[in-house]
Amino acid sequence: MVFLPQEVIIKKRNGEALAADDIAPFIAGFANGTVSHAQAAAFAMAVYFQDMSMDERVALTLAMRDSGTVLDWSDLDGPVADKHSTGGVGDNVSLMLAPILAALGIYVPMISGRGLGHTGGTLDKFDAIPGYQTSPDNALFRRTVKQTGCAIIGQTADLAPADKMLYSIRDVTGTVESIALITASILSKKLAAGLGALILDVKTGSGAFMPTLEKSHSLAESLVSVANGAGLKTSALITDMNEPLASAAGNGLEVRNAVDFLTGAHQDARLREVTLALCAEIVLMTGKAATGEEARVQVQNALDSGRAAEHFGKMVAALGGPADFVDNMDVHLAPAPIVRDVFASGQGIVSGIDTRGVGMAVVALGGGRATPTDAIDHRVGFDRLAGLGAQIDGKTPIARIHAADEASASDAEARLRAAYGMGGAVPDHKLIAGRIGSP
Repeated sequence: MVFLPQEVIIKKRNGEALAADDIAPFIAGFANGTVSHAQAAAFAMAVYFQDMSMDERVALTLAMRDSGTVLDWSDLDGPVADKHSTGGVGDNVSLMLAPILAALGIYVPMISGRGLGHTGGTLDKFDAIPGYQTSPDNALFRRTVKQTGCAIIGQTADLAPADKMLYSIRDVTGTVESIALITASILSKKLAAGLGALILDVKTGSGAFMPTLEKSHSLAESLVSVANGAGLKTSALITDMNEPLASAAGNGLEVRNAVDFLTGAHQDARLREVTLALCAEIVLMTGKAATGEEARVQVQNALDSGRAAEHFGKMVAALGGPADFVDNMDVHLAPAPIVRDVFASGQGIVSGIDTRGVGMAVVALGGGRATPTDAIDHRVGFDRLAGLGAQIDGKTPIARIHAADEASASDAEARLRAAYGMGGAVPDHKLIAGRIGSP
């Protein structure tokens, strides 16, 4: 029987459940050009309004995975795992998590993305490191994973290409927010990466794409259910994004923060807790530890011994960055022309932070993209960001700004001041707001 893509669209438009035999040829046809962009847009809108069952989401995820190459790591002598964050501000966890796990004999082939909206992107952070290749060929990627235990790179053209194509359509048709489509987009890439275990960091709060705990929980449940349904052992932590996770926001500044974290020079308390909790989940899922307590001890030792920092340095060098980056990052990370403190309009205790507003201030500095083709200035952003509950006065700044010029500095300073609320009760946001485990 001839496959007609419009029949799939009509079924979903009418609220009917799609079978795997409907979804697979539709996505395959989209990838090879026999399903048009207009038909894909209509399909995305139908899914947006009618949603998908878990079985449909699994089928869509697998179809998108199978639209390209699926990596095979069976030649490695240890488990293969990864982490995905739904995005936030000052969220540089990946830079520490990958080398911590590598130091424990867990291989991490991490396929990361660029900044989206107010959130920073892991690849944009690594672009701050001179020479680092975020788009290596497959041979270098595999060699780096095998030799250093981890490699953090971007999505290659042959890895879940249907996802890349469908996302570009969703971005301009108002269908980005569909949990079914978000789930398939995230997981198709992770499944194509050939993982054995995955930990998800689902953000909630003023700096998250899912600002309410209810929506964050729904997304986490969808991701965990679909991933496990597709054969990938997955758990999720729901973590707070009502304030920046690190005390730095901006690409080069977050790299500096990560290196300081790995070497023990400076570790933000909230960032340490989330990073170690996510690492411990992977250690448990891969069978490297029998209990949560044992897993926590292992990851703390991998970090505090300096072994994780060594793996980070080796990964950077293997992917083209400076061999002495960890020891001499000041030489390699370009400074911004303007560096100065930012003071709040008033004084008192920080009682609220519009974290999205902080992220947009970084974008206004040139540290993010206003349009997809914008170049990023990796030097700019904020460090020494004050957190909730901090006491602020005329001598204690809310942050230190790093800017390219006076005009952008003034604009970003105003945005940052507007993002900070002073006085009143400090809300008690639980740092790890929930956990959804694999079956």
